[in-house]
Amino acid sequence: MPGLLIVALAGSLLIHWVALFGIDVELFRDESTPVLQAKLQPAPALVAPPLPAAKPTAKPKPPPKPRPAVAPEVTAPVEVLPAPVEETPPAELAEAPAPPAPVEPVKPVLPANGVIRFAIVKESLGLQVGRAEHRWEFADDGSYRLTAMSETSGLAALLRPARLHQESRGHLVADGLQPESFRSLREGKPQEGADFDWPAGLLRLLRDGSVVTLPPGSQDMLSLNYQLAYLGRLAEGITLGVATARKFERYALDSLGEEEIEVPAGRFRTLHLRALTDSTTEIWIALDHGHLPVKIRFTDKKGESFEQVATDLGL
Repeated sequence: MPGLLIVALAGSLLIHWVALFGIDVELFRDESTPVLQAKLQPAPALVAPPLPAAKPTAKPKPPPKPRPAVAPEVTAPVEVLPAPVEETPPAELAEAPAPPAPVEPVKPVLPANGVIRFAIVKESLGLQVGRAEHRWEFADDGSYRLTAMSETSGLAALLRPARLHQESRGHLVADGLQPESFRSLREGKPQEGADFDWPAGLLRLLRDGSVVTLPPGSQDMLSLNYQLAYLGRLAEGITLGVATARKFERYALDSLGEEEIEVPAGRFRTLHLRALTDSTTEIWIALDHGHLPVKIRFTDKKGESFEQVATDLGL
């Protein structure tokens, strides 16, 4: 059946080819060329080649058996002994020096704080022209602070008002007051005073910056009044350096003996002291009241005198 189908198909193709291209075949045919006769034969049947036989599947090889683990041989550690060290006897420790005993601050002769108030009198007039107030403070650490305020009052304040502030700071030592700074300020004027450099033994004046040698025991104009309580044998007189607001002077304090005086604050047994420079300063200290100054007189080189007399002792 397949062979007949192929023959019929071939015949149909030949008929259509001749119908379409027969003229061209005739034009190009050579008469001398023998005519080839073709005879159609049925095509041999196609036989599919046999499939190769499938190879048998190889069986997987079993995995190799694991070797039994062999425990490693454990060797005992070799103990290494340190080389013998010669023992040296410990050095004898030197005993630490004992700390110095703390120095106890010197106790003040006066109470820890107090105040004295004064009336300022011009002797030539017998008239009060001003007032003054002194205050002191002694701290537990041995430091001290003294302040003084002076001002005109009454008619003098109307005619010529003036006020002066002074301050002395320092420490209380075995020999008494040791000032470190002194300041004096008058209204409308630059500040004056002095700085005490005890380690260097020098004193510097603020007014011009000059420096002078600082003798032991020196005082300022304010601390002098309260240093007298720490000085022995005042009745024999004493000499010491004193820094004022403008200069440094040597004061030779002469004793004029004991006197009993009366001032607005009361009646006192006093020691009368005097220092002579280009002016004269006199101090009466109350022997039974901590050697406090209860009367101070200042006489300038023209002979004009002013007195400060105590009106109240606030102890």
